[in-house]
Amino acid sequence: MNIPAILKKEGIEIKSKLKTEQVKQIASIISEKMCETFPEHNLQKQNLFSSLTNLDMYVAKMPLDSGAKYFSQNHAIYFNSTINFKQLDTLVFHECLHAIQEIKNENGKLLRLGLYHIPSNKGQGINEASVQFMASKATHTKNDSVKYYNMDFHTESPLYYPIETALIKQLIYFTGSYPLFHSTLYSNDIFKNTLIAKCGKKFYHTLEYNFDLLIYYEQLLADFSSSLSNCCENSNKQKKLNHKIETVKSLLLEITLSTQNLIIENCFQAEFNLVKDQLSLNQFQKKLYDFHELLITTPCYQFYNSFYCEMMNQLEEKREFIKTYGDLNYFNNMQKDLLDLQKVQFGFQFFRKLFDKLKLLLEEAIRQKD
Repeated sequence: MNIPAILKKEGIEIKSKLKTEQVKQIASIISEKMCETFPEHNLQKQNLFSSLTNLDMYVAKMPLDSGAKYFSQNHAIYFNSTINFKQLDTLVFHECLHAIQEIKNENGKLLRLGLYHIPSNKGQGINEASVQFMASKATHTKNDSVKYYNMDFHTESPLYYPIETALIKQLIYFTGSYPLFHSTLYSNDIFKNTLIAKCGKKFYHTLEYNFDLLIYYEQLLADFSSSLSNCCENSNKQKKLNHKIETVKSLLLEITLSTQNLIIENCFQAEFNLVKDQLSLNQFQKKLYDFHELLITTPCYQFYNSFYCEMMNQLEEKREFIKTYGDLNYFNNMQKDLLDLQKVQFGFQFFRKLFDKLKLLLEEAIRQKD
């Protein structure tokens, strides 16, 4: 492991090492704010403090798009010399969170960072999004309105991973924050299993893949932009770089909206299937409407509006069915009773045929109304 070579490749040039007192001060602030912000996760302040004070921390000259970087290879964090340590921003929290969440085997090989499974190289995007979202929460960053790649939306992290944190907030809308934050802090599958139980494996794996694509193309965009800024007055090269930049921006827009549509369609459909009575129907309708506040939009974006109208039509059909026949829970239980009765051995074939017909009629009525 050649740390100097890795640092050079990353464009990191060490200026100085933080003194022990500075490290303790950072560790104290972060451990305290983490425990205050996420009390339901039983974080131990002293354990966090001890873990963070064991890190080596450096001030370094870094690329313009980098504020801080954690290296698991030598258990060290490198901070851009522009960072104000008197008022720790989300980047400091972000990298310290990475240090907290790492899981290694007995040989010291890194296996996992929260939602990021290292051996399979899957989940980096969704983990970065969650870590940044949590860092923004811990530093009380205000939700802000932003515009990226012709997309308008609100995000808890306007400057770092803005798209990913906006999408993460959409997911939390359906799962609550506990599964996501717990998996991020303790590197487990609670969040993954929650989404799989709700929408299926295909949904989660597609979601995970899309988040990884967003991270990949954002890095590619940063590389192209850096090359363009360092490009000499070579108009042909500039033209090619500008074309690549616009192509990547279009891909980022496409992936973002595709991911949002995936979330809308699958998560709302899963919740629609749980609507069984007037109360849950009203709750679903409100939730469907309120989602518009989380939308990532463009001038031509129509998916949510079309989906909303279709869901409202289906909701109205379900409403009429409930008004006419009562709660769907009653019919589900009745259908179960019919199946149980069918298992009983009657002496008269007449009753067996009667229950079979009643079951078929009930199923047909539910299909027509649902």
